[in-house]
Amino acid sequence: MPSSQTAFEARMREKAEQLKHKENVRILALETSCDETAAAVIENGRKILSNIVFSQIDLHALYGGVVPEIASRAHVEACDRVVDEAVSAAGIRLEDVDALAVTYGPGLVGALLTGVSCMKGLSYALDKPLIPVNHIEGHISANFLSHPDLKPPFLCLVVSGGHSHLVQVPDYGEYHLIGQTVDDAAGEAFDKAARVLSLPYPGGPRVDKLAEEGNPDYLHLPHPHVEGRYDYSFSGMKTAFLNACHTMEMKGEELPKADLAASFRKAVVDSLVEKAVLAAKETGTRQMAMAGGVSANRLLRRSMQEACDRMHMPLYMPEIHLCTDNGAMIGSAAYYRLLKGEVAPLTLNAVPGLRLV
Repeated sequence: MPSSQTAFEARMREKAEQLKHKENVRILALETSCDETAAAVIENGRKILSNIVFSQIDLHALYGGVVPEIASRAHVEACDRVVDEAVSAAGIRLEDVDALAVTYGPGLVGALLTGVSCMKGLSYALDKPLIPVNHIEGHISANFLSHPDLKPPFLCLVVSGGHSHLVQVPDYGEYHLIGQTVDDAAGEAFDKAARVLSLPYPGGPRVDKLAEEGNPDYLHLPHPHVEGRYDYSFSGMKTAFLNACHTMEMKGEELPKADLAASFRKAVVDSLVEKAVLAAKETGTRQMAMAGGVSANRLLRRSMQEACDRMHMPLYMPEIHLCTDNGAMIGSAAYYRLLKGEVAPLTLNAVPGLRLV
């Protein structure tokens, strides 16, 4: 006799197989990889029926960054509430969803465990399939929500607090990593620059906003050359920026924060765009996309659009509210995983170091 766990998992695979032929598939997705508790209901991977985000920015601002333990506790308190709000905002009952989805990595282990535990329990209680989703794949899939006409293949620049990747997407759910940062991620570099300029948390968006008022040519920063043709490096750029600021402070000079922010932003963005354009040209890419929190950066969006226009190549970017962490992107990615028959077992666990490729 099969165990109850084996029987449940077999039943979930059977239900997932049946959903492949359903006209409209509604997926309830939960995202808890860092400091946002987010839930959404997505139809057929492209249509947002609801998208609820509970941000913890105020909780972590006092500490100048995300405190993992505080984030985990806040997720525990918020999960049920955001799930209920997402279902209600979609105009359906919890029983009406066809499948569930959850981020299981990468991210903060405690935060991920909260979401995984919540959705595993809900999957068992509702007798609905659960699809595990890679957080980075979710960011890439946000483009499918903002651009229903987008279909693979395309090249995607993924830029966030922890990642700077150039990824080829030949088909749904298939990824080839052709470039990545060899040290700091772009978002991490922006956050460190923000601390030097005494800008409050979250630093990246503050640098971006302040940079709009400054002179980007005030300070020239190095563009490190790395071995990988499409790889990035931001550590040397960050160090040169820190040294320049500290030198001014030691001389008793007041930091021209807007000019410094603009100069640092320009250096990071120029590097991101340069390698992405090079990869697009040399790989014969016909469509470019961006994803991740840093893809909301004003200069990056303008510069990449100008570069793609020069190459007569379409550029796809998520709407600003879909650049940062949200449940909608997880629901979109989950739909295409569901079509491949991928269902989570009851033993699903958080994988904080999960890789996309």
